[in-house]
Amino acid sequence: MPWCWGGELLFLTFISSAWGSVRAELRADGSRQAPPAGAAPRLGPGRARGDGMGDWSLPISSLGEEVVARLCELLDNASRGWRKLAEVAGAEKRFKCSEEELEVCSLKVLEPRGSPTQCLLQLLAERDCSLKYLLGCLDRMGHTQACQVLSSAVHDMIRITVQPESQVVAEGARVSLTCWATGPPGLAYQWFCGKQEVPGATAPELVIDTAAPPGPPRWFICRVNCGAAFAFSRWAHVQVERSSSPSSASGYCPTMAGLQILRQPQPCCLAEGDTLLLECRAIGNPPPQYQWFRNRRPVEGARAPQLQVQLVTTAERGSYSCRVFNLFHEVWSQEVDVEIGPRLFTSGGSWQDGDRAPPEPSSPDQLYATDKVALLIGNMHYLHHKHLRAPMVDVHTLSSLLRQLDFKVVSLLDLGKDEMQMAVNEFLLLLDKGVYGLLYYAGHGYENFGNSFMVPIDAPSSYTSAHCLCVQRVLRCMQQRHTGLNIFLLDMCRKRNLNDDTIPQVGALQVTANIVFGYATCADAEAYELSQGELSNGVFVSFLKRWLLDDEKITVLLDKVAEDMGTLEITRGRQALELRSNLSERRALTDPIRAPGRDETSARNLQWAKAHVLPESRHLHFSCGITVQLGFAAEFSNIMIIYTRILAAPRDITECVAKLTDIPEELDVDLKCTNRESPEEVGSPLSPSWSPGCPSCCLYSRLCGLQKLRQELAFTVCLQYRYRGMDDFVEERRAVSVGKPLIAKLNLHLGPAAASQPPSQSSLSPLSSSPPGSWGAAGGCWGNTPEENLSPKGPGSHSL
Repeated sequence: MPWCWGGELLFLTFISSAWGSVRAELRADGSRQAPPAGAAPRLGPGRARGDGMGDWSLPISSLGEEVVARLCELLDNASRGWRKLAEVAGAEKRFKCSEEELEVCSLKVLEPRGSPTQCLLQLLAERDCSLKYLLGCLDRMGHTQACQVLSSAVHDMIRITVQPESQVVAEGARVSLTCWATGPPGLAYQWFCGKQEVPGATAPELVIDTAAPPGPPRWFICRVNCGAAFAFSRWAHVQVERSSSPSSASGYCPTMAGLQILRQPQPCCLAEGDTLLLECRAIGNPPPQYQWFRNRRPVEGARAPQLQVQLVTTAERGSYSCRVFNLFHEVWSQEVDVEIGPRLFTSGGSWQDGDRAPPEPSSPDQLYATDKVALLIGNMHYLHHKHLRAPMVDVHTLSSLLRQLDFKVVSLLDLGKDEMQMAVNEFLLLLDKGVYGLLYYAGHGYENFGNSFMVPIDAPSSYTSAHCLCVQRVLRCMQQRHTGLNIFLLDMCRKRNLNDDTIPQVGALQVTANIVFGYATCADAEAYELSQGELSNGVFVSFLKRWLLDDEKITVLLDKVAEDMGTLEITRGRQALELRSNLSERRALTDPIRAPGRDETSARNLQWAKAHVLPESRHLHFSCGITVQLGFAAEFSNIMIIYTRILAAPRDITECVAKLTDIPEELDVDLKCTNRESPEEVGSPLSPSWSPGCPSCCLYSRLCGLQKLRQELAFTVCLQYRYRGMDDFVEERRAVSVGKPLIAKLNLHLGPAAASQPPSQSSLSPLSSSPPGSWGAAGGCWGNTPEENLSPKGPGSHSL
């Protein structure tokens, strides 16, 4: 087994994904140690370099368990021991250990299997200490035995010399992946697809048949081992594309041909405020890169297969084409015209009224929405309560479905009370007469005296209604906006909170006959999620997603969901959907949108778009001649992915990597999941939803909690590179500011007192303080103990 650094979490990344929990050791250059033969591969590439004499540029975290144990044996008790090593290594400032750190190392002798040397090596590994530097320190100490142990270990390491390359291929084509390694005699190869071994794939070359229908990219990795020694290649993904002309893809082999365009962009006619979407798909080896052009001039940052421009104006009209290229070839797509004119119709008509027939008359019974807006909140990582797993997947699932129904969706994860209050206030700004408003909440909750309360992640252990958001207050404010339909989907427990005996003064609700409540469970009952991996929905959404797109009255749709939920044996008698409604008309989520006027619609579009604008992709040019691409992708309205990619480098630079550093501390960023070489490593099981739009050969970082950002998002891009014939890396840094991305523009962190209120009376906010005495708190502690194999979306966990 590889050395696990004494079992401590300091140099191990535990990455949860759809493949399960797997373990990886951090290396300074992004490579990994991997399990021995027979074990499943971890997430992340293993990059090894060097000649037959060993690669001394590797970090010390690449050492095996036996080598570390031998070094500990030599240095723990010797006069030229670990303290001398710390002194010599500290000659370079970044490797100098503080007195507190040395004291922690010395106290390891009190542990049954503790080792001061091992603790010191962990500290050096955290600072990206290389094997070469460690050998130099041991040599200056005059410790010959330790030098011999380290030299012997490095010479026996397996090094990957040829890495498999990611490829985009046509459906039905055959693709070849290659991995070559050097090392001790008797090297054995084993290919994996995801976490599963590929049967019979024990050769350096893997030939894949892509007859399967196009879908998410499949990820492949090769393990090379000799006895207990092993190394992993980097991950390579194979994306299968469906050709627009099937005959053109027949017999195509990306290892022999150059580039081939499968999908050409199409001309379109749009109105101002619409979204422009052009697509060009190609296959080739090396994988193709893209650059879009408008009127024969490159479009800044448009380097993806899809060109998407939201809220277009007449300035975006013109002739568009796409240049597709790789290292050896270049092809151009067909040139298409994009016409954009003023919006003269508010019910879906074209601005080119002279060129098209009028829209077909609709049914006299058809109901319309003036717009559709949805706020989805999923709270998972509570500070004082059991963490939940399903809300992230549930919010993502509903976001995708509601967008298909033309809803403007704001999806947020892990909000504190003030942030939830401000999110609801911004939601109310998007509502107006005739608008369909939908609020979905997944997380801990409770119900007292007929009022439902959503629990923020910062609620104390003995929370009351003063720490939570009252759903009925939100409804009252929605009614004051004269909405056409008010839908609440509450995926939370409804048990009584024994810690809270006050009755909040909500105020009288209007009789509007347009209210629908879909509770995931009955009153005084609990809501559950299924323990089927990280990509599992909760019970409610597992059944809701089957019916959500149906053209049915919303109450009929929820009745069908309730019937379906009743068939689940494990929750029978524990959880059942409850529907409450006074809806008098046949209103459905599928109702078309008929905007009342251009000004109102444009204002709402801009207010919604303000929270969904990503920074533009940009190129950073460093003095050494290297060009780095900085790109962005959104996972939720408050979670963003940043990726860095080397676009160009001088020939005399043999190796380079661009990493993000100095990320603002107020963001929720796991540093162990930053600058990872595959999307699956950044700590999100939803990476297949955004990774197809990202180029290959990147380093990915995931930034959560953008609503907490107080200033513009600023960070540093650290470029490390090495010239041919040199052992040491050179470093350049570039400070970057990208403004306030996504939901950060709305300043939710300011709280309701500091931010603007919806355009009405101040009492409109559902989050304003109640009269004195109406939010009192009772003493004691509220506990909730469900059955052993079930736990709810309440104070405990909630899994089946």
